Amino acid sequence: QVQLVESGGGTVQAGDSLTLACAVSGRTFTSYAMGWFRQAPGKEREFLAAIRWRGGDEVYSDSVKGRFIISRERAKNTVSLQMNTLKPEDTAVYYCAATLDYLRMRLGRVYDYWGQGTQVTVSS
Repeated sequence: QVQLVESGGGTVQAGDSLTLACAVSGRTFTSYAMGWFRQAPGKEREFLAAIRWRGGDEVYSDSVKGRFIISRERAKNTVSLQMNTLKPEDTAVYYCAATLDYLRMRLGRVYDYWGQGTQVTVSS
């Protein structure tokens, strides 16, 4: 079992930065890849970024590459998503998730564990 708890959401202005954190726990979570997703009202869930806990390999969606940065902090057992130059269209609920299938970590369907989500609202 892997437990995930997101934090750091809130309301910001367009152009601001915000960093989300995902607290990770469980006996074998170091075998997992961790991903960040978001879902806006009326839209499908969208992959944003993922990172392997071991090795730190990162992947990003084209929509956020160069603007969002995923990282892991082993000492704190957290995975973070730094979001820069936020836009109103970034408004969504953001989710952290875990999968053992790091080769397909862009795909939401391979993730076994999900956090409860944290709301990010970007006002214009």
